[in-house]
Amino acid sequence: MNAAASVGGSGSVRLFCALTLPGDVLDRLVAWQAGLPPGGYRLVPRENLHLTLAFLGSRPAGDVEPIRAELEAAAREARPIELHERGYRETRSVGMLVFDDVGRAAGELARAVQTRLQRIGVYEPELRPWLPHLTVVRFRERPRLAPPLPGLGTVVPSGAAVYHSVLRRTGAEYVVLHQVGFVGLEP
Repeated sequence: MNAAASVGGSGSVRLFCALTLPGDVLDRLVAWQAGLPPGGYRLVPRENLHLTLAFLGSRPAGDVEPIRAELEAAAREARPIELHERGYRETRSVGMLVFDDVGRAAGELARAVQTRLQRIGVYEPELRPWLPHLTVVRFRERPRLAPPLPGLGTVVPSGAAVYHSVLRRTGAEYVVLHQVGFVGLEP
């Protein structure tokens, strides 16, 4: 059974759409995380590292298929995406790497996905502008880290996916329901 089949039925699921990262980038991020000083925070596991395009929250399971179709349509029209790490910052509950969107192609894709999802009635636009970022740690109290950047160089996402966020006592687990690759979209 595939992941999409496991959310079938009339229940609700927590969904989001995100950019996925190639394995070598994920490996370098995990190595960088391992070098962070010990503290009162949880590292985001490798399988949960992504750049969110649109958070949809709790949706009926029947919405997965139209969301997949809209994500695929937006991804087919996407220009090549190139991201460069800009810095590390903390909010009240997460630490993140923030990226510069070279050529603004990632932002265009985020807006296209959000517009398409809003049009079919499954997305409420956020008030703040989209920021290309990657959550790397979660915490209850800010650890006030000031780590060196991981030195990723140019990051080219491998694709985009619809994720199911499964809440567990140990933290959220992100399950890829549908993934679309960016074939031929090398910068």
